[in-house]
Amino acid sequence: MFTGIVEELGEVTAVENLGDASRFRLRGPVVTEGAKHGDSIAVNGVCLTVVDHEGDEFTADVMAETLSRSSLGALAVGSRVNLERPTAVGDRLGGHIVQGHVDGTGEVVERTPSEHWEIVRISLPQDLARYVVEKGSITVDGISLTVVDAGPDHFTVSLIPTTLALTTLGRKQPGDPVNLEVDIIAKYVERMMAGQGAAR
Repeated sequence: MFTGIVEELGEVTAVENLGDASRFRLRGPVVTEGAKHGDSIAVNGVCLTVVDHEGDEFTADVMAETLSRSSLGALAVGSRVNLERPTAVGDRLGGHIVQGHVDGTGEVVERTPSEHWEIVRISLPQDLARYVVEKGSITVDGISLTVVDAGPDHFTVSLIPTTLALTTLGRKQPGDPVNLEVDIIAKYVERMMAGQGAAR
């Protein structure tokens, strides 16, 4: 489990096409400290398993399902990525409960700068819109964010200078894809309510 508090901005150093999968090598001095084979690291909000680790780099295999459901397939050598290690039991939950299981992708639609923050509008697949509410939580490229405004096909978030400087959202431009993970609690509530309706 993750919290959506990005630990560092890493970089893709190699991409190997394996046919029905890809192998990524990524650089991240913070997240690789103490890393070992089998550990989990979130890359732009996608939970990946460490295959190999050497120095400040690690490799991870990404299967076709993940490539098709996320924006990881668009990564290339030199791409910057948000990296986060799983939260440890007993640690502070700084963001919200994030699984690292991407529900879909959106696109940056518009950026509106202000003196001290920036409003970013992001497109939202219609099948995910029901889980996104004003002042609720959403994960964008692995970043735990608060929804400012929620529409039928979009939402907006307000980014502070720290988020702009230390994550990929400071660099994303209109048309760029982003990974989205909606609040898992909303999905469980919907499932339970559907079960109650069927039981009547």
